[in-house]
Amino acid sequence: MERVMDQSEVTSASLIQDALDDMAATGGRVVLPAMELELDRGLRLHTGIILEGQGDETILRKGPGRIYPLTGYHNYGMHDVPVDSTEGLEVGMTVSIHDDRTYGGFYETLATIADIEKGWVRLDHGIEADYLAEASPCLTTAYPMIYGHNIGHAGIRNLYLDGNRAENERAMGGCRGSAVYFYRSHQLEVSGVSEKDYHGEGLGFQMCRDVAVKDCTSNQNSGNGLHPGAGSTNVLFEGCTSSGNEKSGFFFCVRANHITVRDCTFRDNTEGISIGTRDCHNLIEDCAIERNREAGILVRRTPSPTEVHSCVIRDCWISENATDGGRGQVELVGDAHDVQIQHNRISGTHDRELPGIFAEPTVRRIHLMDNMFENCVPEVTAPREGLSDVPLTMTVGYGTADTQDFKHLGL
Repeated sequence: MERVMDQSEVTSASLIQDALDDMAATGGRVVLPAMELELDRGLRLHTGIILEGQGDETILRKGPGRIYPLTGYHNYGMHDVPVDSTEGLEVGMTVSIHDDRTYGGFYETLATIADIEKGWVRLDHGIEADYLAEASPCLTTAYPMIYGHNIGHAGIRNLYLDGNRAENERAMGGCRGSAVYFYRSHQLEVSGVSEKDYHGEGLGFQMCRDVAVKDCTSNQNSGNGLHPGAGSTNVLFEGCTSSGNEKSGFFFCVRANHITVRDCTFRDNTEGISIGTRDCHNLIEDCAIERNREAGILVRRTPSPTEVHSCVIRDCWISENATDGGRGQVELVGDAHDVQIQHNRISGTHDRELPGIFAEPTVRRIHLMDNMFENCVPEVTAPREGLSDVPLTMTVGYGTADTQDFKHLGL
């Protein structure tokens, strides 16, 4: 089934959401015209739905953010929150609730307004934590611009998303949202999406499997550009660009495994690519990683038994990173092991004398093969006992996971 909408049908986000909801039972495509539209809520996808636009001619812009202080303490599981004012809020809007202790993590609540009464906003599900009066609890109009929870065989194609950061004081926490966000979902496609200037992460997902992200950009966000997280497994990023983000261009979060990052560019971020807790069996190849303020590729400090291992970095151009910090173009710390770095061209900066590859004494079984170095002094700083002369055998990347590798997700 296909629903091709014209400009007269898309004068508000709620009308697009109606079209998505109408197709929820059957699945199909909702096609948007060339247009510009300000969103007052996130667009929620359903199983079997593709939301598609006309490339850069279909512009969705996040509306201005507002903050509504809660009038007092409210506790976990309640479906309503008390506020001084409900001015500007409507049923169907997407909102976030948190306090100063819970902001940015899984204890932040993302919900849809189900009803509004004087002094109260009722939500479509219970809040995720206790929000304390002394910790500045609030409801905000921070939300993902497009998102899906517990869905499958869905996707987004050919859209331009403007996060309108200047008019959004409060960021969306990366665990519960990003400009494009999925949670506990599978068989997802995001292609041809250009996103920029969101107060939060550009594109992220938590506890997802079988995801393909192709030919997308994620630029100038206040958080990470691209963020696969919380056990997400079997993911392909191909032909993507992530630049000018205040955090990492690409952030592997906890147990993000069997992921391929191919033919992508990471430029002018803090780190180019950051790999951390239990992020294993991943492949980075044919990427350009340039001019990031700290390491081009950072393997974060994660102690055993949650250390990084079984990763391959090959055929990449890694150049002029670590301009403001970091200890090398590629930096490996903590208990990382079984990392293969091969056939890369690694170039330093003229302003800082740094190694091309830096590894702490705790790192082990790092295999270096046929890398070319320019302006790196020295080329490698690593304990001899931490290096392996023998190529490592490991299974890495998208398409290599088996049944056992998905059991933690329950999907």
